[in-house]
Amino acid sequence: MNTFAWHNFCTAKERFRELCASISQTLPMLKNEQQNLVNKRDAQSYIIDTPVVYNTAIDSITKEDTICLILVADNPGRKEQSAMEQRYLVGPSGKIAANFFEKELGIDFRKNVVILNKTPIHTPRTAELRILGGANSQIHAAIVSSQKQMAALLVEFYNALKVPIWIIGYSEMKKKGIFEAYTNELKNYAIKNSIDKNDVYIYRHFSMNQFTIDLNHQKLQNESIKNTLARIGTVYRNRILK
Repeated sequence: MNTFAWHNFCTAKERFRELCASISQTLPMLKNEQQNLVNKRDAQSYIIDTPVVYNTAIDSITKEDTICLILVADNPGRKEQSAMEQRYLVGPSGKIAANFFEKELGIDFRKNVVILNKTPIHTPRTAELRILGGANSQIHAAIVSSQKQMAALLVEFYNALKVPIWIIGYSEMKKKGIFEAYTNELKNYAIKNSIDKNDVYIYRHFSMNQFTIDLNHQKLQNESIKNTLARIGTVYRNRILK
């Protein structure tokens, strides 16, 4: 990164950190509500360490590193929120993603990709954001607000890095989906004001191998992986951001 890009990257990083801290401070009840969700999972229960997760992996990026892509996932899960991790996409979905990027694209997922989420608020499963938000009006408002702020942060990281954006989790970005607020902010603010729409690609999530299954299903005979990715990502983008 040149000096200007590095300065903007660091500014975005600190704003991201401050956002996570602010949400945590204004929602003292959040951890208990999250723990209630976890405790209903019986044998799969665990202790909530980090209710709102800042991706600490971003702190390891240096000015000399080459960033190839910004990837936006959903929200932090069990492993991501653990005190030992506090990084995004380090669970089963992250392993699938890392393997795909290395084998198919020749990209080091942990070194050359900036990973963001649509919200930094943790739930055991993404679908449980609806339950968490339904438990408390303040939490619901924070989930919606955090999506808008994460879309604004995407603009800042994009302006610093000027690299393509992959957004995974296509189905929940639709109208009435969990991430409708993120989608609307992306359409009404980010795309209109800063992000080149042609740099945005939308895909199925890596969770449950949805991404790979969809890719293999849609790949045309003799079509390269990169061309298939560009085609699918553009089709889904045009559906979501129309």
